[in-house]
Amino acid sequence: MKNFKIKGIGLGLVLLLSIGCTDDLNTEPKGKIKNLDQLLAEQPTLAGLVSQVYGSLALSGASGPGSTNVPGDDPGESPFLRGIINLQDFTADGMKNRWGDNGLDQLTTDTDWTDSNKFFGYAYNRIYYTATQSNAVINQMNLYNISSKDQIISEMRFLRALAYFYLIDCFGKGPLLLETDPIGVLKPEATRAQIFDFLEAELLDIEPRLPMFIGYGQANRSTARMLLAKLYLNAQVYRGTDRYADALIYSKKVIDEGGYSLAPNFGSLFQADNDSSSAKNEIIYALIADAVVSQSYGNTTYLINGSLNDITMTATDYGNPGGGTNAWGGHRATKAWYGLFGNSTAALEASNDDRAKLFFTGSANPDPTKRHNYEMNDYKAWIDGFPATKFRNTNFVGSTTIASFANTDFPLFRLADVYLMYAECVARGAGGSVSEAVGYVNDIRNRSHATPINASDLTPDFVLDERGRELNFEGHRRTDLIRYGKFTGGSYLWPWKGGVKDGTSIPLHYSLFPIPLKAIQANPNLTQNIGYN
Repeated sequence: MKNFKIKGIGLGLVLLLSIGCTDDLNTEPKGKIKNLDQLLAEQPTLAGLVSQVYGSLALSGASGPGSTNVPGDDPGESPFLRGIINLQDFTADGMKNRWGDNGLDQLTTDTDWTDSNKFFGYAYNRIYYTATQSNAVINQMNLYNISSKDQIISEMRFLRALAYFYLIDCFGKGPLLLETDPIGVLKPEATRAQIFDFLEAELLDIEPRLPMFIGYGQANRSTARMLLAKLYLNAQVYRGTDRYADALIYSKKVIDEGGYSLAPNFGSLFQADNDSSSAKNEIIYALIADAVVSQSYGNTTYLINGSLNDITMTATDYGNPGGGTNAWGGHRATKAWYGLFGNSTAALEASNDDRAKLFFTGSANPDPTKRHNYEMNDYKAWIDGFPATKFRNTNFVGSTTIASFANTDFPLFRLADVYLMYAECVARGAGGSVSEAVGYVNDIRNRSHATPINASDLTPDFVLDERGRELNFEGHRRTDLIRYGKFTGGSYLWPWKGGVKDGTSIPLHYSLFPIPLKAIQANPNLTQNIGYN
Protein backbone atom coordinates (compact mmCIF):
# COMPACT_ATOMS: atom_id res chain seq x y z
CA MET A 1 0.00 0.00 0.00
CA LYS A 2 1.28 3.45 -0.89
CA ASN A 3 1.25 5.97 1.93
CA PHE A 4 0.74 9.66 1.41
CA LYS A 5 3.05 11.75 3.56
CA ILE A 6 1.72 14.92 5.14
CA LYS A 7 4.59 16.63 6.95
CA GLY A 8 6.17 13.41 8.07
CA ILE A 9 2.92 11.75 9.13
CA GLY A 10 2.37 8.55 7.13
CA LEU A 11 -1.34 7.92 6.68
CA GLY A 12 -3.23 5.79 4.18
CA LEU A 13 -4.71 8.12 1.58
CA VAL A 14 -8.23 6.80 1.88
CA LEU A 15 -8.14 7.22 5.65
CA LEU A 16 -7.16 10.85 5.20
CA LEU A 17 -9.75 11.47 2.54
CA SER A 18 -12.47 9.98 4.69
CA ILE A 19 -11.95 12.38 7.59
CA GLY A 20 -14.25 15.32 7.95
CA CYS A 21 -15.14 18.31 5.84
CA THR A 22 -14.54 22.05 5.93
CA ASP A 23 -17.36 22.69 8.42
CA ASP A 24 -15.66 20.42 10.97
CA LEU A 25 -12.77 22.86 11.11
CA ASN A 26 -14.79 25.90 12.12
CA THR A 27 -13.52 25.98 15.70
CA GLU A 28 -11.39 28.41 17.59
CA PRO A 29 -7.68 27.68 18.18
CA LYS A 30 -6.90 26.37 21.65
CA GLY A 31 -3.77 28.25 22.61
CA LYS A 32 -0.39 28.17 20.97
CA ILE A 33 0.43 24.82 19.43
CA LYS A 34 4.12 24.16 18.93
CA ASN A 35 4.09 21.37 16.36
CA LEU A 36 1.86 19.72 13.80
CA ASP A 37 1.37 16.52 15.79
CA GLN A 38 -0.24 18.53 18.58
CA LEU A 39 -2.37 20.43 16.10
CA LEU A 40 -3.62 17.23 14.52
CA ALA A 41 -4.45 15.87 17.94
CA GLU A 42 -6.62 18.94 18.42
CA GLN A 43 -7.94 19.08 14.84
CA PRO A 44 -7.57 15.69 13.11
CA THR A 45 -9.83 16.84 10.32
CA LEU A 46 -7.08 19.20 9.15
CA ALA A 47 -5.02 16.21 7.99
CA GLY A 48 -7.97 15.02 5.97
CA LEU A 49 -8.47 18.41 4.38
CA VAL A 50 -4.79 18.81 3.45
CA SER A 51 -4.81 15.36 1.89
CA GLN A 52 -8.11 16.06 0.17
CA VAL A 53 -6.57 18.98 -1.69
CA TYR A 54 -3.75 16.77 -2.96
CA GLY A 55 -6.19 13.97 -3.73
CA SER A 56 -8.49 16.31 -5.66
CA LEU A 57 -6.07 16.13 -8.60
CA ALA A 58 -6.40 12.34 -8.96
CA LEU A 59 -9.55 11.14 -7.20
CA SER A 60 -13.25 11.86 -7.60
CA GLY A 61 -14.37 11.73 -3.98
CA ALA A 62 -13.70 10.62 -0.44
CA SER A 63 -15.68 7.38 -0.53
CA GLY A 64 -14.19 5.51 -3.45
CA PRO A 65 -14.51 5.63 -7.23
CA GLY A 66 -18.29 5.98 -7.18
CA SER A 67 -18.24 9.12 -5.04
CA THR A 68 -17.67 12.73 -6.00
CA ASN A 69 -16.72 15.89 -4.14
CA VAL A 70 -18.40 17.98 -6.83
CA PRO A 71 -22.17 17.44 -6.60
CA GLY A 72 -23.82 16.84 -9.94
CA ASP A 73 -20.65 15.74 -11.75
CA ASP A 74 -20.26 12.13 -12.79
CA PRO A 75 -17.69 10.51 -10.43
CA GLY A 76 -16.21 8.40 -13.22
CA GLU A 77 -15.96 11.05 -15.90
CA SER A 78 -15.14 14.18 -13.94
CA PRO A 79 -11.84 13.73 -12.02
CA PHE A 80 -9.12 16.29 -12.67
CA LEU A 81 -6.54 14.11 -14.44
CA ARG A 82 -9.16 12.56 -16.69
CA GLY A 83 -10.19 16.06 -17.70
CA ILE A 84 -6.62 17.08 -18.47
CA ILE A 85 -6.18 14.07 -20.77
CA ASN A 86 -9.51 14.72 -22.47
CA LEU A 87 -8.80 18.40 -23.04
CA GLN A 88 -5.05 18.36 -23.62
CA ASP A 89 -4.46 15.11 -25.51
CA PHE A 90 -7.68 14.09 -27.27
CA THR A 91 -8.16 17.58 -28.71
CA ALA A 92 -4.59 17.50 -30.05
CA ASP A 93 -2.82 15.39 -32.65
CA GLY A 94 -1.45 12.33 -30.88
CA MET A 95 -4.44 10.61 -29.24
CA LYS A 96 -8.06 9.95 -30.20
CA ASN A 97 -10.96 8.41 -28.31
CA ARG A 98 -13.61 6.31 -30.03
CA TRP A 99 -16.47 6.29 -27.51
CA GLY A 100 -18.13 9.50 -28.65
CA ASP A 101 -20.36 9.68 -25.58
CA ASN A 102 -22.16 12.93 -24.88
CA GLY A 103 -19.54 15.40 -26.02
CA LEU A 104 -16.33 13.36 -26.17
CA ASP A 105 -16.68 13.13 -29.94
CA GLN A 106 -16.55 16.92 -30.16
CA LEU A 107 -13.25 16.99 -28.27
CA THR A 108 -11.54 14.24 -30.23
CA THR A 109 -12.52 15.74 -33.61
CA ASP A 110 -12.23 19.46 -32.67
CA THR A 111 -15.74 20.18 -33.90
CA ASP A 112 -18.93 21.76 -32.58
CA TRP A 113 -17.54 22.93 -29.24
CA THR A 114 -20.29 24.49 -27.13
CA ASP A 115 -20.61 25.82 -23.60
CA SER A 116 -22.95 22.94 -22.73
CA ASN A 117 -20.36 20.20 -23.34
CA LYS A 118 -20.12 18.45 -19.97
CA PHE A 119 -16.38 17.79 -20.26
CA PHE A 120 -15.61 21.51 -20.24
CA GLY A 121 -17.80 21.79 -17.16
CA TYR A 122 -16.04 18.94 -15.39
CA ALA A 123 -12.61 20.51 -15.88
CA TYR A 124 -13.81 23.97 -14.86
CA ASN A 125 -15.50 22.62 -11.71
CA ARG A 126 -12.43 20.65 -10.67
CA ILE A 127 -10.21 23.70 -11.04
CA TYR A 128 -12.40 25.63 -8.63
CA TYR A 129 -12.85 22.70 -6.26
CA THR A 130 -9.08 22.44 -5.82
CA ALA A 131 -8.76 26.22 -5.45
CA THR A 132 -11.49 26.52 -2.82
CA GLN A 133 -10.21 23.54 -0.83
CA SER A 134 -6.76 25.12 -0.83
CA ASN A 135 -8.31 28.32 0.48
CA ALA A 136 -10.02 26.39 3.29
CA VAL A 137 -6.74 24.94 4.52
CA ILE A 138 -4.99 28.32 4.30
CA ASN A 139 -7.74 29.87 6.40
CA GLN A 140 -7.45 27.16 9.03
CA MET A 141 -3.67 27.34 9.20
CA ASN A 142 -3.87 31.09 9.72
CA LEU A 143 -5.58 30.37 13.05
CA TYR A 144 -2.51 28.67 14.48
CA ASN A 145 1.09 29.41 15.37
CA ILE A 146 3.13 26.31 14.53
CA SER A 147 6.57 25.81 13.09
CA SER A 148 5.31 24.25 9.83
CA LYS A 149 2.54 26.79 9.26
CA ASP A 150 4.27 28.70 6.46
CA GLN A 151 5.24 25.51 4.69
CA ILE A 152 1.71 24.09 4.71
CA ILE A 153 0.24 27.37 3.52
CA SER A 154 2.85 27.52 0.74
CA GLU A 155 1.93 24.00 -0.37
CA MET A 156 -1.72 24.97 -0.55
CA ARG A 157 -0.88 28.13 -2.46
CA PHE A 158 1.06 26.00 -4.93
CA LEU A 159 -1.88 23.64 -5.45
CA ARG A 160 -4.18 26.62 -5.90
CA ALA A 161 -1.73 28.11 -8.42
CA LEU A 162 -1.60 24.78 -10.25
CA ALA A 163 -5.38 24.78 -10.55
CA TYR A 164 -5.38 28.36 -11.81
CA PHE A 165 -2.61 27.48 -14.28
CA TYR A 166 -5.07 25.14 -15.98
CA LEU A 167 -7.70 27.89 -15.81
CA ILE A 168 -5.48 30.36 -17.67
CA ASP A 169 -4.41 27.67 -20.13
CA CYS A 170 -7.79 26.11 -20.90
CA PHE A 171 -10.34 28.85 -20.31
CA GLY A 172 -8.28 32.02 -20.23
CA LYS A 173 -10.27 33.82 -17.55
CA GLY A 174 -12.43 33.38 -14.48
CA PRO A 175 -12.78 34.58 -10.90
CA LEU A 176 -9.69 34.35 -8.71
CA LEU A 177 -11.11 32.95 -5.48
CA LEU A 178 -8.81 33.60 -2.51
CA GLU A 179 -8.87 32.73 1.17
CA THR A 180 -9.68 36.36 2.02
CA ASP A 181 -12.91 36.43 0.00
CA PRO A 182 -16.21 36.51 1.90
CA ILE A 183 -18.23 33.32 1.48
CA GLY A 184 -21.08 33.60 -1.01
CA VAL A 185 -19.83 36.69 -2.83
CA LEU A 186 -19.83 36.35 -6.63
CA LYS A 187 -16.53 37.79 -7.75
CA PRO A 188 -15.94 39.37 -11.13
CA GLU A 189 -13.85 37.45 -13.61
CA ALA A 190 -10.15 38.12 -13.85
CA THR A 191 -8.65 38.57 -17.30
CA ARG A 192 -5.96 36.29 -18.66
CA ALA A 193 -3.37 38.99 -18.02
CA GLN A 194 -4.56 39.43 -14.43
CA ILE A 195 -4.41 35.68 -13.78
CA PHE A 196 -0.90 35.57 -15.24
CA ASP A 197 0.25 38.40 -12.99
CA PHE A 198 -1.34 36.74 -9.95
CA LEU A 199 0.30 33.39 -10.69
CA GLU A 200 3.69 34.95 -11.27
CA ALA A 201 3.54 36.88 -7.99
CA GLU A 202 2.25 33.86 -6.05
CA LEU A 203 4.89 31.47 -7.33
CA LEU A 204 7.73 33.95 -6.85
CA ASP A 205 6.59 34.46 -3.26
CA ILE A 206 6.18 30.80 -2.28
CA GLU A 207 9.23 29.47 -4.16
CA PRO A 208 11.76 30.36 -1.41
CA ARG A 209 9.30 29.37 1.32
CA LEU A 210 9.05 25.76 0.16
CA PRO A 211 11.76 23.25 1.15
CA MET A 212 13.80 21.66 -1.62
CA PHE A 213 12.12 18.36 -0.81
CA ILE A 214 9.33 17.33 1.57
CA GLY A 215 8.09 13.95 0.40
CA TYR A 216 7.15 12.08 -2.75
CA GLY A 217 3.90 13.42 -4.15
CA GLN A 218 4.15 16.75 -2.31
CA ALA A 219 4.85 20.24 -3.55
CA ASN A 220 8.39 21.54 -3.04
CA ARG A 221 10.63 24.32 -4.32
CA SER A 222 11.22 22.55 -7.63
CA THR A 223 7.50 22.13 -8.30
CA ALA A 224 7.02 25.87 -7.79
CA ARG A 225 9.97 26.65 -10.06
CA MET A 226 8.75 24.29 -12.74
CA LEU A 227 5.24 25.74 -12.74
CA LEU A 228 6.76 29.21 -12.93
CA ALA A 229 8.91 28.08 -15.89
CA LYS A 230 5.80 26.70 -17.62
CA LEU A 231 4.00 29.98 -17.04
CA TYR A 232 6.90 31.90 -18.60
CA LEU A 233 7.25 29.38 -21.45
CA ASN A 234 3.68 30.15 -22.50
CA ALA A 235 3.73 33.87 -21.65
CA GLN A 236 3.46 34.90 -25.30
CA VAL A 237 0.09 33.10 -25.41
CA TYR A 238 -1.13 34.02 -21.93
CA ARG A 239 0.19 37.57 -21.59
CA GLY A 240 1.26 38.63 -25.08
CA THR A 241 4.87 38.96 -23.92
CA ASP A 242 7.92 36.81 -24.70
CA ARG A 243 9.32 35.44 -21.42
CA TYR A 244 11.45 32.58 -22.75
CA ALA A 245 14.53 33.97 -21.00
CA ASP A 246 12.74 33.70 -17.65
CA ALA A 247 11.52 30.19 -18.48
CA LEU A 248 15.14 29.27 -19.14
CA ILE A 249 16.28 30.64 -15.77
CA TYR A 250 13.75 28.67 -13.76
CA SER A 251 14.16 25.50 -15.80
CA LYS A 252 17.89 25.67 -15.07
CA LYS A 253 17.22 26.12 -11.35
CA VAL A 254 15.23 22.88 -11.34
CA ILE A 255 17.96 21.09 -13.26
CA ASP A 256 20.87 22.38 -11.20
CA GLU A 257 19.38 22.49 -7.72
CA GLY A 258 16.49 20.02 -7.61
CA GLY A 259 18.59 16.89 -7.20
CA TYR A 260 16.64 14.94 -9.83
CA SER A 261 18.09 12.57 -12.42
CA LEU A 262 16.75 10.79 -15.47
CA ALA A 263 15.45 7.30 -14.87
CA PRO A 264 17.75 4.82 -16.65
CA ASN A 265 14.76 3.17 -18.34
CA PHE A 266 12.05 5.25 -20.03
CA GLY A 267 9.28 2.69 -19.57
CA SER A 268 9.84 2.48 -15.82
CA LEU A 269 8.35 5.97 -15.44
CA PHE A 270 4.89 4.72 -16.35
CA GLN A 271 4.66 1.43 -14.45
CA ALA A 272 2.98 0.50 -11.20
CA ASP A 273 6.12 0.73 -9.06
CA ASN A 274 7.26 4.11 -10.36
CA ASP A 275 7.08 5.43 -6.79
CA SER A 276 9.78 3.02 -5.63
CA SER A 277 11.90 2.09 -8.66
CA SER A 278 14.66 4.23 -10.17
CA ALA A 279 11.91 6.19 -11.93
CA LYS A 280 11.24 8.02 -8.66
CA ASN A 281 14.43 10.04 -9.10
CA GLU A 282 13.06 11.71 -12.23
CA ILE A 283 9.55 12.45 -11.02
CA ILE A 284 9.28 15.96 -9.62
CA TYR A 285 5.56 15.87 -8.82
CA ALA A 286 3.28 12.84 -9.05
CA LEU A 287 -0.45 12.30 -8.70
CA ILE A 288 -0.77 9.22 -6.48
CA ALA A 289 -2.67 6.09 -7.52
CA ASP A 290 -3.20 2.90 -5.55
CA ALA A 291 -5.33 -0.07 -6.61
CA VAL A 292 -6.55 -0.59 -3.04
CA VAL A 293 -6.66 2.66 -1.07
CA SER A 294 -7.08 5.35 -3.75
CA GLN A 295 -9.25 3.82 -6.44
CA SER A 296 -10.47 6.14 -9.16
CA TYR A 297 -11.74 5.97 -12.71
CA GLY A 298 -9.98 9.25 -13.29
CA ASN A 299 -6.32 8.70 -12.44
CA THR A 300 -4.04 6.47 -14.53
CA THR A 301 -6.79 3.85 -14.48
CA TYR A 302 -8.33 5.94 -17.26
CA LEU A 303 -5.15 5.94 -19.32
CA ILE A 304 -4.40 2.23 -18.83
CA ASN A 305 -7.87 0.65 -18.99
CA GLY A 306 -8.97 2.99 -21.75
CA SER A 307 -6.08 1.82 -23.94
CA LEU A 308 -6.78 -1.91 -23.62
CA ASN A 309 -9.24 -4.10 -25.48
CA ASP A 310 -9.58 -7.89 -25.40
CA ILE A 311 -10.49 -7.88 -29.09
CA THR A 312 -6.85 -7.52 -30.11
CA MET A 313 -4.81 -7.44 -26.89
CA THR A 314 -4.03 -9.56 -23.84
CA ALA A 315 -4.88 -7.24 -20.98
CA THR A 316 -2.98 -9.25 -18.36
CA ASP A 317 0.26 -8.35 -20.18
CA TYR A 318 -0.35 -4.84 -18.90
CA GLY A 319 -1.43 -5.71 -15.35
CA ASN A 320 -5.16 -5.59 -16.10
CA PRO A 321 -7.57 -8.54 -15.65
CA GLY A 322 -9.34 -7.86 -18.95
CA GLY A 323 -13.04 -8.01 -19.71
CA GLY A 324 -15.38 -5.23 -20.67
CA THR A 325 -15.46 -3.66 -17.21
CA ASN A 326 -11.66 -3.50 -17.06
CA ALA A 327 -10.39 -3.20 -20.64
CA TRP A 328 -12.45 -0.38 -22.07
CA GLY A 329 -11.10 -0.14 -25.61
CA GLY A 330 -11.32 3.60 -26.14
CA HIS A 331 -7.97 5.30 -26.76
CA ARG A 332 -5.60 4.93 -29.70
CA ALA A 333 -2.66 6.97 -30.85
CA THR A 334 -2.55 8.40 -34.37
CA LYS A 335 0.25 8.61 -36.88
CA ALA A 336 0.86 12.18 -35.70
CA TRP A 337 2.49 10.52 -32.67
CA TYR A 338 3.87 7.16 -33.78
CA GLY A 339 4.72 8.66 -37.17
CA LEU A 340 7.48 10.56 -35.36
CA PHE A 341 9.24 7.19 -35.12
CA GLY A 342 8.45 5.72 -38.56
CA ASN A 343 6.17 6.29 -41.55
CA SER A 344 4.73 2.75 -41.60
CA THR A 345 4.04 -0.11 -39.22
CA ALA A 346 7.23 -1.83 -40.34
CA ALA A 347 9.31 1.32 -39.92
CA LEU A 348 7.87 1.93 -36.46
CA GLU A 349 8.64 -1.61 -35.35
CA ALA A 350 12.16 -1.37 -36.79
CA SER A 351 12.98 1.79 -34.83
CA ASN A 352 15.75 1.55 -32.22
CA ASP A 353 13.97 4.14 -30.09
CA ASP A 354 12.54 2.48 -26.98
CA ARG A 355 9.65 4.95 -27.04
CA ALA A 356 8.57 3.56 -30.42
CA LYS A 357 8.01 0.17 -28.82
CA LEU A 358 5.22 1.46 -26.56
CA PHE A 359 2.48 1.06 -29.16
CA PHE A 360 0.45 -2.08 -29.81
CA THR A 361 0.25 -2.90 -33.53
CA GLY A 362 -0.96 -6.50 -33.50
CA SER A 363 1.14 -7.12 -36.60
CA ALA A 364 2.18 -10.58 -35.41
CA ASN A 365 -1.40 -11.82 -35.13
CA PRO A 366 -2.14 -14.42 -37.83
CA ASP A 367 -5.71 -13.14 -37.98
CA PRO A 368 -5.61 -9.99 -40.15
CA THR A 369 -8.86 -8.72 -38.59
CA LYS A 370 -7.03 -8.35 -35.27
CA ARG A 371 -4.12 -6.29 -36.59
CA HIS A 372 -4.22 -2.57 -36.10
CA ASN A 373 -3.97 -0.17 -39.03
CA TYR A 374 -1.34 2.52 -39.27
CA GLU A 375 -3.91 4.87 -40.83
CA MET A 376 -6.88 5.97 -38.74
CA ASN A 377 -9.50 5.85 -41.45
CA ASP A 378 -12.27 5.70 -38.86
CA TYR A 379 -11.53 7.11 -35.41
CA LYS A 380 -14.36 4.99 -33.97
CA ALA A 381 -12.92 1.73 -35.28
CA TRP A 382 -10.80 0.06 -32.59
CA ILE A 383 -8.25 -1.38 -35.03
CA ASP A 384 -7.63 1.99 -36.70
CA GLY A 385 -4.64 3.51 -34.93
CA PHE A 386 -2.29 1.95 -32.40
CA PRO A 387 -3.14 1.79 -28.68
CA ALA A 388 -0.43 3.46 -26.59
CA THR A 389 0.92 1.04 -24.00
CA LYS A 390 3.08 3.75 -22.41
CA PHE A 391 1.12 3.58 -19.16
CA ARG A 392 0.64 0.12 -17.71
CA ASN A 393 -0.24 -1.54 -14.43
CA THR A 394 2.76 -3.88 -14.35
CA ASN A 395 5.75 -3.53 -12.05
CA PHE A 396 9.11 -2.65 -13.58
CA VAL A 397 10.85 -4.63 -10.82
CA GLY A 398 9.46 -7.83 -9.35
CA SER A 399 6.11 -9.52 -9.72
CA THR A 400 2.89 -7.76 -10.67
CA THR A 401 -0.50 -7.94 -8.97
CA ILE A 402 -3.22 -7.89 -11.62
CA ALA A 403 -5.79 -5.25 -10.69
CA SER A 404 -8.78 -3.45 -12.17
CA PHE A 405 -7.61 -0.11 -10.77
CA ALA A 406 -4.20 1.40 -11.40
CA ASN A 407 -1.22 1.35 -9.06
CA THR A 408 0.68 3.64 -11.43
CA ASP A 409 1.32 7.22 -10.29
CA PHE A 410 0.99 9.96 -12.88
CA PRO A 411 4.20 12.02 -13.34
CA LEU A 412 2.66 15.46 -13.81
CA PHE A 413 6.13 17.05 -13.63
CA ARG A 414 9.33 15.20 -14.50
CA LEU A 415 12.91 16.10 -15.33
CA ALA A 416 12.84 15.19 -19.04
CA ASP A 417 10.16 17.86 -19.53
CA VAL A 418 12.43 20.42 -17.86
CA TYR A 419 15.33 19.41 -20.12
CA LEU A 420 13.15 19.99 -23.18
CA MET A 421 11.84 23.29 -21.84
CA TYR A 422 15.41 24.50 -21.43
CA ALA A 423 16.30 23.24 -24.92
CA GLU A 424 13.31 25.02 -26.45
CA CYS A 425 14.27 28.32 -24.81
CA VAL A 426 17.83 27.98 -26.14
CA ALA A 427 16.54 27.07 -29.62
CA ARG A 428 14.34 30.18 -29.55
CA GLY A 429 17.38 32.37 -28.82
CA ALA A 430 16.57 33.12 -25.18
CA GLY A 431 20.13 32.58 -23.98
CA GLY A 432 21.65 29.61 -22.25
CA SER A 433 24.13 27.18 -23.70
CA VAL A 434 23.56 25.40 -27.02
CA SER A 435 25.97 22.63 -26.09
CA GLU A 436 24.25 22.18 -22.73
CA ALA A 437 20.81 22.07 -24.39
CA VAL A 438 22.03 19.51 -26.93
CA GLY A 439 23.46 17.50 -24.06
CA TYR A 440 20.12 17.46 -22.25
CA VAL A 441 18.29 16.38 -25.41
CA ASN A 442 20.85 13.65 -26.02
CA ASP A 443 20.55 12.45 -22.44
CA ILE A 444 16.86 11.88 -23.17
CA ARG A 445 17.49 10.31 -26.57
CA ASN A 446 20.38 8.12 -25.42
CA ARG A 447 18.22 6.71 -22.67
CA SER A 448 15.76 5.50 -25.33
CA HIS A 449 18.55 4.40 -27.72
CA ALA A 450 17.59 7.06 -30.26
CA THR A 451 20.22 8.64 -32.51
CA PRO A 452 21.94 11.62 -30.82
CA ILE A 453 21.56 15.08 -32.37
CA ASN A 454 24.06 17.81 -33.23
CA ALA A 455 23.86 21.51 -32.50
CA SER A 456 22.55 22.17 -36.02
CA ASP A 457 19.57 19.91 -35.28
CA LEU A 458 18.43 21.97 -32.30
CA THR A 459 15.57 24.02 -33.75
CA PRO A 460 12.24 24.92 -32.14
CA ASP A 461 10.42 22.53 -34.46
CA PHE A 462 12.77 19.69 -33.57
CA VAL A 463 12.08 20.31 -29.88
CA LEU A 464 8.33 20.22 -30.52
CA ASP A 465 8.69 16.84 -32.23
CA GLU A 466 10.90 15.57 -29.41
CA ARG A 467 8.30 16.70 -26.89
CA GLY A 468 5.82 14.61 -28.86
CA ARG A 469 8.05 11.57 -28.75
CA GLU A 470 8.83 11.96 -25.06
CA LEU A 471 5.75 13.52 -23.47
CA ASN A 472 2.64 12.55 -25.43
CA PHE A 473 -0.27 11.25 -23.34
CA GLU A 474 1.05 13.25 -20.36
CA GLY A 475 -1.28 16.22 -20.71
CA HIS A 476 0.97 18.72 -22.55
CA ARG A 477 0.29 18.41 -26.26
CA ARG A 478 -2.51 20.95 -26.85
CA THR A 479 -0.59 23.61 -24.90
CA ASP A 480 2.57 22.86 -26.91
CA LEU A 481 0.77 23.12 -30.26
CA ILE A 482 -0.87 26.41 -29.27
CA ARG A 483 2.49 27.86 -28.20
CA TYR A 484 3.88 26.91 -31.62
CA GLY A 485 0.90 28.36 -33.50
CA LYS A 486 -0.03 24.92 -34.84
CA PHE A 487 -3.24 24.08 -33.02
CA THR A 488 -5.86 26.20 -34.76
CA GLY A 489 -5.96 27.09 -38.44
CA GLY A 490 -4.76 24.80 -41.18
CA SER A 491 -0.96 25.15 -41.22
CA TYR A 492 -0.61 21.84 -39.38
CA LEU A 493 -3.14 19.05 -39.92
CA TRP A 494 -3.55 15.74 -38.13
CA PRO A 495 -5.97 12.81 -38.38
CA TRP A 496 -9.54 13.89 -37.65
CA LYS A 497 -8.73 17.51 -36.92
CA GLY A 498 -11.92 19.37 -37.73
CA GLY A 499 -13.81 16.08 -38.13
CA VAL A 500 -12.04 15.15 -41.39
CA LYS A 501 -9.93 12.02 -41.80
CA ASP A 502 -6.82 13.84 -43.05
CA GLY A 503 -7.55 16.97 -41.04
CA THR A 504 -8.80 20.42 -41.87
CA SER A 505 -8.57 23.92 -40.46
CA ILE A 506 -10.28 24.70 -37.17
CA PRO A 507 -11.24 28.20 -36.00
CA LEU A 508 -8.88 30.47 -34.08
CA HIS A 509 -11.18 30.72 -31.07
CA TYR A 510 -10.64 27.00 -30.39
CA SER A 511 -7.36 27.99 -28.73
CA LEU A 512 -9.58 28.46 -25.66
CA PHE A 513 -12.45 26.33 -24.45
CA PRO A 514 -15.86 27.92 -23.82
CA ILE A 515 -16.76 28.99 -20.30
CA PRO A 516 -19.33 26.38 -19.19
CA LEU A 517 -22.92 27.56 -19.47
CA LYS A 518 -23.76 26.52 -15.90
CA ALA A 519 -20.92 28.67 -14.58
CA ILE A 520 -22.21 31.71 -16.45
CA GLN A 521 -25.74 31.05 -15.22
CA ALA A 522 -24.46 30.81 -11.64
CA ASN A 523 -22.37 33.98 -11.81
CA PRO A 524 -23.67 36.85 -13.95
CA ASN A 525 -20.24 38.52 -13.72
CA LEU A 526 -18.84 35.94 -16.16
CA THR A 527 -18.69 36.50 -19.91
CA GLN A 528 -18.30 33.93 -22.66
CA ASN A 529 -15.07 33.54 -24.60
CA ILE A 530 -15.05 35.07 -28.07
CA GLY A 531 -16.48 32.78 -30.75
CA TYR A 532 -18.86 30.84 -28.53
CA ASN A 533 -21.69 33.38 -28.24
